[in-house]
Amino acid sequence: MRKLFAAALLAAATLTSFAAQAADKVRIGYWTSGVSLGYGAVLESKDFLAKRGIDAEFVHFPDVNAPLRALASGSIDLAFGAPLAGVFGTAATGVPVRIFAATQPADVQFVVPEDSPIRSIAEFKGKKIGMSPAGSSVAVIAGAVLAGNYQIKPNEFSLVGGNESRLAQFLAQKQVDGAALRSVTVAQLGGELKLRRLGSFADEWKKLTRSDALPYIGVGAVRAELVDRQPEVVARVIAALRDTLAWGNTHRDEAVQILQKKANLPADDARAYVALWNAMNRVGFEPEDIATLRREHAVFVESGLVKGELKDELFITAPYEQSKTLK
Repeated sequence: MRKLFAAALLAAATLTSFAAQAADKVRIGYWTSGVSLGYGAVLESKDFLAKRGIDAEFVHFPDVNAPLRALASGSIDLAFGAPLAGVFGTAATGVPVRIFAATQPADVQFVVPEDSPIRSIAEFKGKKIGMSPAGSSVAVIAGAVLAGNYQIKPNEFSLVGGNESRLAQFLAQKQVDGAALRSVTVAQLGGELKLRRLGSFADEWKKLTRSDALPYIGVGAVRAELVDRQPEVVARVIAALRDTLAWGNTHRDEAVQILQKKANLPADDARAYVALWNAMNRVGFEPEDIATLRREHAVFVESGLVKGELKDELFITAPYEQSKTLK
């Protein structure tokens, strides 16, 4: 009887622990454009978070920088694709946010219309260039590259901000001379708008930093209060993000269907996104990833595009390490 009673207590404790784990509510915000749209659609549609004991409430934002403002105000707990440059700036002002993973490589191309007389990025001086809004990581990396590789200062070109579909319209209507577009957008445009690629962020960043590191435009960011109080919850979110990444890679036809239904993408656009799934999405926080983020901060500060000190506490690695142990 004593053994049965002990076993019953153990079972009850296990069930109670699981129930408590399943009740962990996390408000997750993301920008409903660019890279975040497709990955977010799959994350929302599948039950990877629920399987990890996370009761997720998703909050959508039409502005790339809005998730950061929501983190600062406490409106959300976590963002899986926060703009890196914005996170650096927000943290420097004293807002208690932490980076828990590097999630979105800068898979971006400098392009012009095929019939444009512009043949080189060096000719962007004095021109109107479309890209993600000022303050976004794309805008900051583009500014650093233009200044560092081509001596084009921020005040020597006009930044025309917008989401990817809007930027495509600007190019088609000749409202901008060139643009910095994600590779997936260039692929999605296909025959609708013929573009000439002048260079990629990857190649230009290697030239600027004299390294082989690929820069990131988006990171996982979390309120310090949550990660300090419940690091295991963040670890389970990271595990779910990794599950989503792996599933999208091995279930591409299903991912295409989700993007068509959830993200309202045409079939061809959805297939173009999924074809670049691994190039656009990551869940990493190894020492080399952190070293790359630190290098980006240094370049941003040197270019005058980001201000403030980079503190070690910004990078919180314990949840990522713990997530590796979760099966």
